Amino acid sequence: MNAMKKRIALSYVLLAGLALLFLCLGISVGTASVSPGDLVRILTGRGGDDTAAMILFRIRLPRTLAALLLGGALALAGYLLQTFFHNPIAGPFVLGISSGARLMVAAALIAAARGAIRLNSGVLAAAAFIGALLAMSVVLFLSGRIPGMSLLIVGGVMIGYICTALTDILVHFADDADIVNLRDWTVGSFSGMKGESLAVCAWIVLPAAAAVFLLSKPIGAYQLGESYARDMGVNIRAVRGAMILLSSLLAGCVAAFAGPVSFVGIAVPFLVKRLLGTAKPVCMVPACFLGGGVFCILADILARTVVSPGELGISTVTAVLGAPVVLVIMLGRRGDRA
Repeated sequence: MNAMKKRIALSYVLLAGLALLFLCLGISVGTASVSPGDLVRILTGRGGDDTAAMILFRIRLPRTLAALLLGGALALAGYLLQTFFHNPIAGPFVLGISSGARLMVAAALIAAARGAIRLNSGVLAAAAFIGALLAMSVVLFLSGRIPGMSLLIVGGVMIGYICTALTDILVHFADDADIVNLRDWTVGSFSGMKGESLAVCAWIVLPAAAAVFLLSKPIGAYQLGESYARDMGVNIRAVRGAMILLSSLLAGCVAAFAGPVSFVGIAVPFLVKRLLGTAKPVCMVPACFLGGGVFCILADILARTVVSPGELGISTVTAVLGAPVVLVIMLGRRGDRA
């Protein structure tokens, strides 16, 4: 085994170990702690405290699994967008795609509260996908008319601000008892995840992640330039369309069930690339998914323990953890141009 393969293998072992560790911590820590002994007995079916078992299976396990799935989805969405635009700070949150999904989900929640539609997890996911796709369409429209990637990023940020402002207006005029949780949802959280919602997340995220992995070879050719990819027989239009749809679907799913989650889509692919020492999609895609899950489980643990018994918005914690990484990326790119 050469040095590169050994490094990649060790990186996967590290990510898998961290995922397992944080999964155990995620279901153990909180306002009511579950002791390691009780945790082992409950998970192995050998008894344990009934209250602890209820907390574990009904509240913490769905929440922690949701953080794993949706964190992986957000990291993959960021990786696809960075590949599509050939820019390491292109992500669902920065480009306004998450904000577009959030706007449509807020509209769906309000419509359901007024009796206009019947709300379920599938409707939320569909609304978020439509919002993400619409925002992505505006970004693509701008990309053909704005010279320079830096200006495109600014345009994406402006789209995000517009969508956020419209969402805030909807929330302001929809302040009634039927949607009391809407304000909490707009700050981002993995809390309140139930079995049905978790199942919908899994049915969306896992096939989408598998599709991204199957696209590893054409994405790798696309990374080397469109001319090279065409020479290799890659259908550029199909690959670009797949990346748009998959990134919108993944980012929309996160917005539907967790609200806005910032910086994960930028920070995780960068950190994973540094860890692996390679940008090959066949290595990056699974590692990004694991890395995103680890990042979001850690953020969720911090969100509900730092100010316990209160709780921070998940986006607040991911911003604290991820924003410094974005600054490092930007300083690195400035150094490359110097």
